[in-house]
Order: sequence, then C-alpha cells, then structure tokens
Amino acid sequence: MDRKHLDGSWKLQFGPQVNRASQSDTIQIPESFNGIAATVPGNVELDMIEAGLLPADLDHSHNVYKLRELETHQWWYSRSFEVSENEWDDSTELVFEGIDTLASVWLNGVKIAQLENMLIAHRVPVGALLRTGPNELVIAIDSTVLAAHEYEVEPGTWAMENNWESLHIRKAAHSFGWDIMPRIISAGIWRSVYLETLPKTRFRSVCLATIETDPEKNFARMVARWDLKTERWPLDDCSVRLSVHTIDKTKKVFETQSPVLSPHGQIWCDLNDIELWWPLGFGKAALYHITVDLANQAGDVLANWSSHFGFRTIRLNKTDTTNADGDGEFAFIVNGEKIFIKGTNWVPLDAFHSRDADRLAETHQMLVELNCNMIRCWGGNVYEDTAFFELCDRAGIMVWQDFAFGCALYPQTPDFHEKVRLEAEAIIPKFRNHPSLALWAGNNEIDAFYEFAKPFCDPNVDDQVSREVLASACRRLDPVRDYLPSSPFYSSKLWEMGAPFDARPEDHLWGPRDDFKGKFYTSSNAHFASEIGYHGCPARSSLEKMMSPDSLWPWQENEEWLTHAVRPQPRGTAYNYRVQLMASQAKLLFGKVPEELDDFIFASQVSQAEALKFFIERFRMGKGRRSGILWWNLRDGWPEISDAIVDYYGAKKLAFRVVQQVQQDICIMLSEPQDGLHQVIAVNDTRHPVKIEFLITEADKPLLKGSHTLDANGMANLGTAPESTTATCYHISWQGDGLKGSNHYLAGPRPFDLDLIRASYEM
Repeated sequence: MDRKHLDGSWKLQFGPQVNRASQSDTIQIPESFNGIAATVPGNVELDMIEAGLLPADLDHSHNVYKLRELETHQWWYSRSFEVSENEWDDSTELVFEGIDTLASVWLNGVKIAQLENMLIAHRVPVGALLRTGPNELVIAIDSTVLAAHEYEVEPGTWAMENNWESLHIRKAAHSFGWDIMPRIISAGIWRSVYLETLPKTRFRSVCLATIETDPEKNFARMVARWDLKTERWPLDDCSVRLSVHTIDKTKKVFETQSPVLSPHGQIWCDLNDIELWWPLGFGKAALYHITVDLANQAGDVLANWSSHFGFRTIRLNKTDTTNADGDGEFAFIVNGEKIFIKGTNWVPLDAFHSRDADRLAETHQMLVELNCNMIRCWGGNVYEDTAFFELCDRAGIMVWQDFAFGCALYPQTPDFHEKVRLEAEAIIPKFRNHPSLALWAGNNEIDAFYEFAKPFCDPNVDDQVSREVLASACRRLDPVRDYLPSSPFYSSKLWEMGAPFDARPEDHLWGPRDDFKGKFYTSSNAHFASEIGYHGCPARSSLEKMMSPDSLWPWQENEEWLTHAVRPQPRGTAYNYRVQLMASQAKLLFGKVPEELDDFIFASQVSQAEALKFFIERFRMGKGRRSGILWWNLRDGWPEISDAIVDYYGAKKLAFRVVQQVQQDICIMLSEPQDGLHQVIAVNDTRHPVKIEFLITEADKPLLKGSHTLDANGMANLGTAPESTTATCYHISWQGDGLKGSNHYLAGPRPFDLDLIRASYEM
C-alpha cells in the first residue's frame, strides 16, 4: 500500500458558526472569519496559541474558561497538495485517522464526505476526483455543541450535569467536562491524514486467534481467518501461505499453506516448541512475526499481510452474583493459569488529543515500573492508537478495553444504534490481533446509572447499545474474546435482587470516600475492583505552574483550587467538593488539616499512598477469593486535583513508590490487627516457587524473622507480629532467589505525627 501523507502545514479559518457546513454542498467560508496557520495533526486551540490568539498557559489560573466562547465556532481547514501520475489511481482513498468531530470534506470543489465520529478512522474514495498535479482539500468542522442542541433529549436518556451535549455526538465524553478533565470542546484533525492507494489484490482482513495452549508442552493451536479483495478470479494457481518467524525474523518456526478455493478462508496451525505469551510477572511476553501471503505456483507474491502476534488464551470466568461466603467469581485465566490482576485505569493522556503521542511512551513506562499486568482503558476517553497496544504486547500488560460510553443513559434509537455499530466495526478489527487485548467492555458504569431509573428501567432490557449492538459486533468480529456488557455489570439475576452492594462480583468501590479502612471498603464482597481510588495533592512545583502566586494558599474558598478540582465552567458546582474531600481524607490520618502548604501536600500524599496500599494489600491478602484490583488512576491528562499518582507535569506523588512496593511479584504484608496480633501474609505472583528470608522490625527492634518457600502462584501465612499501642512504623524486608524487596506498615492508633511519618517515608 502506497501512502502520501498530508500532515504538516494547513490554513485554518474560523469564527462564530452561521450555517452548518454539513447542510451545504458548496464551500461557504464567511469573509469575517480569521485566518491563521495550522498544524496537522493538531487541535485548533494549539494553533490559536501559536498565532498569539490564546494564552500559551491555558492550564494556568482560570485561563481554560477562555475556551468557552469557542464552543459555537466553526473551523475550516484547507491546503493544496500535488500528486504525480504514479502516486494515485482509481482505488486511492483519503484517510483520516482521527478528525474531531462533525466534518464536511471537499476535494477539488466537490463535497465527498460527511463525517460524524471523532473516535474512529474514516476512509473516503477519491480516485475519481484526484488529478495529476495540484489538488485542493477543504474541510469544515461544525460546532459540536450547536449540533447537540438540535437534538431533542428524550426522557429515557440521562447525563451528568455537564454532559448532556455528549449524548448524541460520538466524541470523547470527557471533552464536555468530567471530574478528572476540564471542559474543552475542541476541534481539529487530531490524527494523521493521508492518501492511500490500495493494491488491486490484497488481504482485506486477517484475523488471528489462539484457540488452545498447553504450557507444559509449549504448544499452541491457532486459526487464521483471511478475506481477499481481488479483481483476479479464479485463483486456481494460487495458495495462501502462513509463516511464523521469531520476532526478529531470523528464524522460521512454522509454515503451512492452503489452496485458494474462495476469496475467504482459514488455516489451522498446531505449533509445537513455541513460547507462549504471558502477562508481566508470569513469564515472557513472547511475540512472533506472522506473515500471510497469496502466492502463485511460480512463487510470485500477489498479496501480503504481516503482523506480530503472541500465542495465549485469555478467559474471564465470572458469575452473576456473589456473597460473603465467596460463592462467586470474576477472574482472568491466561493459558489455564489464574492470574491475580494488579493494575490501574488509563484515562486521557491530554485534553488536546493531538498531543497524546508525545506522552504515550513515558506514561506507559510507568506501568512497567509499577509492575502492572493489566490496564483498563476507561470509557470516557478516545480509543488509544495501535502504538499503545504494541507497547502492551511487548510489556506483557493485558488491556481491558471499554467502548467509549460512560456515566449516561444513551439514546436507544435506530440511527444512534447505527452510529454505534459502525464504530464497533471500525474498532474491533483494528485491535483484535493484539495478544494484550484481554476484554471488551460495553461501557463505564452505565448499568450502575440505571439504578437512578429504578424501578422503571432495567439495563438488561433497555440498554440495547450494550446488550445487543456491541454484543453482536463482538460476537461477529472477535468471537474468541470475552465481552462484559458494563463495568460494573448488573446481570438480570443481580438486577432482580436489587443490585445490592454486597452481591456484585466486580465493582467500582467509591462510596462515601471516607476512611480508607472504614466499613464501606472492608464490607465489599467484590472479587475484583475495577475502580478504587483516593485523592492526593499535586507537588508544590506543579501547583505553582497551574495557579497564581496569590492563589496558592490557603485552599479554602479559593476559586483557582476549585477550577483545578476540576470545575468544568465557572457556574458549575458538581465537583467543588473535591478539594474539601482531599483535606478531610488527610485529617482522618493525622487528626487535623495542616496549616502550611508543604505540610498539606505531604499529608495528602501520604493519605493517598496509605489508602492505595491498603486497597491493594487487602485484595492481595485475599488471593484465591479475590482476583484483582485496578486502582484509579495512573496519570492526569490536565493539571488538577485528583486521584492520579502522577500529575500532568510528570511529578510522581508519594503513592507511586508505595504502589511500586505493594505490587511486587513477591510481597509480604501485614493484616489489620485482631486480638492484639497482625497476621503476616506473603504472596507469590509468579509461576515458580520462591524461597525467601524475611525480617520485620520497629526501628531497630526485630518483631519477626524467618524463612519460607512460597508455592508458585501461591500465598502463605508467615506468622504474627504484635499490635503496637503507639503510633509507629513497621518495616518489612525480604530476599532470596536473586530478589530483594521491602514494605512498611503504619502501626498503632491514629492520629499519626506528621514528622514521624515524614521520617519513615524518607527511609
């Protein structure tokens, strides 16, 4: 496939929208519109900053609110480009990898497309209109807000305070304002655009699936389903050849071929002495290079497809309900092995998504540093690009992928269902061959939001988007991968019970956001927590970047703290509680809210670190009955007050190091005391036994020492440590089999002394 990229310099014209470009066949740019240089990929606000029309520090103070007046603007992109005679033919397509959102496209004065989805790529045939020499491409992007206002919102739909406009528009929901992202209704050509000329004979699609594995025998069974597009038929002299090479392509490990009897077919492969793909900590994330060729008897290759691939099976074993006795399940099984999930939630990398790629590698490396074996791609975001999945493939990090729906009751009309179907049919084939992709989930928290509509609605009946449209697309296009209709999922059985908190096998544990050792968190029967978090104040250096010097302190009744809380608009109050909540959480641990900024930051970050530590350890010490935790969240996509453990600027909060400690494959932890004693629990999240020596001390005083051989993928009680009658810190260390690790436990009654904890955290 030959590509001619159209990224780079464009012209951008804009102003308040007068008429929708989608309703006109001709190019009508108002004379009053401003004109500036633009960069593609990009966002219009970034071009306005470059032109001096917006402040460069939109993340500072209240500057983000200056973007409100742009919400009703229309944006016109244009550029000229030349193609030579050998750069195009009648099969050439114009490809937009991402355009935000409601776009009308003209080529050489002829309207060729009307695009309505920010979240997927669009392909437009242009072979009939291209010409050798100069060509002119014009794109108009209408206001999504004005378009949303044209829809009548039916009583059966519902959205959060700032998100009603997102219901009908297929644009990242966070753009309209969220508790973790500002309201920035952006626009732009946010991913690459190019011309692509396709071969007359080509593989339209290849779907790879591992059907069976046997780790003991290093065996995998795979099926490859292929679909040919060709004008040359029949192909009686041709075969489809599938080859498997090592990832560096230096060694062929398998090859087979099949005669072409139809443009569609499949090849079954039994592979012996093959390395399987394993999640981080459980083995090597082995990848192979796979090629599928169409070749004639003379050996000429007429069509070629290639990709990397990992041989593994992943299944989600789940039940409809659970109870206090643990009569339920929500567990991921990889190659027959039950994997305890340690991971986090992946939220927008940036409010301006054209900058996502600049932040991807650094942020993904943090997952590796934290020893995460799963990442949940949250449904209020865009879909990450292929580069994200490739990083996960190589690192052994499984991906739970939400479809881009969240926290709303969406329209259930035929036209909206059609939008969803087209979106799913674009996204599923794009990612289904990645070994890291573990699960499709229909949405974020929509089943839970149906609780507001009880007893009149039931998600299993009324949410046809998740129960029918997306479910059908997954069955058709990726039948070997599990699909979860919603997270958390309320099955018919659970709904009929009233969806009680203590009966959900998988849950988002938010609740009152009070004491992290309180009843809400400790009474949950969930086997798996796919969201759970706690606030942590950003570093002083980060606060100084996002706030004016005179607004840095105190936090009370402080408008800039509220703006970064994140308040979507000056009159919006939905998230004003977050700063007070953060202060209250710190007070629970230290008995008071510190009166100096640096002390406040430290106390808040310790509070967050200890909360996440408690959540993760509680699930790990329940291994067997509990199967995983995906805490909220890794990194901010905007400078803000949040639950993230890394702020927008890349500053790591104290929780980063603490989570690193408690997510080690081998970890020793202390339970909460009972009858004056802590149980000392060790877990081994690897596939081999490990012999360790361990020591628990208070200051220099030994409390417990010993050695133990931990079973593969097992857990053991190492003994007990005494409960402290005063506030102190226990230190835990272990070593053996080439590894070394440490942990801590804040022991004794609260409140803790800030200086004592500071000294403990500095050790």
